[in-house]
Amino acid sequence: MCLGIPAQVVERQPDGLAKVDFGGVRRSVSVAFTPDVAAGDWVLVHVGFALARIDEEEAQATLELLGEAVAAELSA
Repeated sequence: MCLGIPAQVVERQPDGLAKVDFGGVRRSVSVAFTPDVAAGDWVLVHVGFALARIDEEEAQATLELLGEAVAAELSA
């Protein structure tokens, strides 16, 4: 099983990377699979690669579910 985390593209970089924001944590990821993404887009990131562009509603719903899973684990 793999886990993709939604992140928002902050800026494209000239080296085939993009800086993305994971809720305040910024990292550079490869956009080799999503070369048409731009600043403001949401992407699904897995092991340093933006695998797909997703809409903001899907990103927010996924982040909410991940938050619920973490909260449930912490309360167990």
